Amino acid sequence: MAVTKPDAKDEAGLDAGTLRELYRNMLRSRLLDERMWVLNRQGRAPFWISGMGHEAVQVAFGMNLRPGYDWIAPYYRDLALTLVLGMTPKDHLLSVLARADDPNSGGRQMPAHYGCHRLNIISTGSPVGTQLLHAAGLALASRMRGEDAVAFTSIGEGGTSEGDFHEALNFAATHRLAVLFVVENNGYAISVPWEKQMPTPDVADRATAYGIPGVVVDGGDAMACYRVAREATERARRGEGPTLVEAKVLRLTSHSSDDDQRRYRSLEVLEEEKQRDGVLRFRAQLEELGVLKPGDAEEMRAELVRELDRALDEAEAAPQPDPDTVLRHVYAEDR
Repeated sequence: MAVTKPDAKDEAGLDAGTLRELYRNMLRSRLLDERMWVLNRQGRAPFWISGMGHEAVQVAFGMNLRPGYDWIAPYYRDLALTLVLGMTPKDHLLSVLARADDPNSGGRQMPAHYGCHRLNIISTGSPVGTQLLHAAGLALASRMRGEDAVAFTSIGEGGTSEGDFHEALNFAATHRLAVLFVVENNGYAISVPWEKQMPTPDVADRATAYGIPGVVVDGGDAMACYRVAREATERARRGEGPTLVEAKVLRLTSHSSDDDQRRYRSLEVLEEEKQRDGVLRFRAQLEELGVLKPGDAEEMRAELVRELDRALDEAEAAPQPDPDTVLRHVYAEDR
C-alpha cells in the first residue's frame, strides 16, 4: 500500500456548524490543558503531560467516533479526544487533584492516564505502546460479537520503536480488524529528536510492510485531519481493515511538567512552532471564511473559561479518597 499525503488545501466538505464545533472542541481542550499547567506550577497538582499542539487530530477523530460504542485505547496526550467523546473538564480536574470521584481511577492513577467505563475508554498504562495491542484485541472481540465497532488507539512517534507497535499492526492487518492506529508525531521522544530514532522520513511508511494504508496529514490542519479521520473510520467500519495515520503535530510544551525542553530545543525553534499553532491557525481560517464573526471567538472563550472555573471549584470541593479504600481497584473485591 502506498503512503498518501492529502493536500492540506483540500476542503473537507464541512458545514459551518461542524467547523465551529471543531474549533470549540480544540479551544476547550487548550484552555483546560493550560489550567492544568497552572495548577502544577502552583503546587496544587503533582504532574501534568500536555497535549497542546495535538488538538486538531484528536478532535477530528473524536467527532467521527461513536462514544460508548467504539473502543478507545488512548495515550497520555489525548486530552482533547476524551473531551470530545464525553468526558468533562471536571472529570479531569478530579483526576489531577486525586479526588475520590475521579472517573479515571478514583484518584489512584497518574494524571493523564485516561479511563472511562461508560465511554469505552480503557485505562491507560504507563508502559509505552501496550495500548496498541489492547486495541487490536478489542477490535477482534467486537467482530466476534457481530458488531461494527471501531477501535481507536494512538501513540507518539517514539513509541513506534517498541515491539508492541509492530505486533499490533501485524495482527490487525492479518485479520483485517477495524483498528485506527494514529501516530501523533511531534518530533520528540522526550528529548530525542525524530532523526535520531529512525531512518524513515515518515512513520506511515511502515504501513507498507503490513499491507495497510498509511496516511500522513498535517496535524495542525483541522479540516485535513477531519477528512482523514472520516475516511479511515468509514473504511474500518465497512470491514476493510486498519489504517495507520501519522499526524505531524507540534509539541508546544516540555515533554511533561517534570521536563525542561529549553535544555535541548532552542528558543528560536520553540518560538517558530508557536507561530504554527493549530488552534490559532484554525481560528484565523474560520474568520477568513466568515464562519466565525467578529467577537465570536472571544465570546466562545469566555463561555469555556466560565465552564472551567465552575469545574475547578467543584473538583476542589470534592472529597479526598477514604484511606480505607486504598486497595480498591488493586485486588478483586466481593460484591
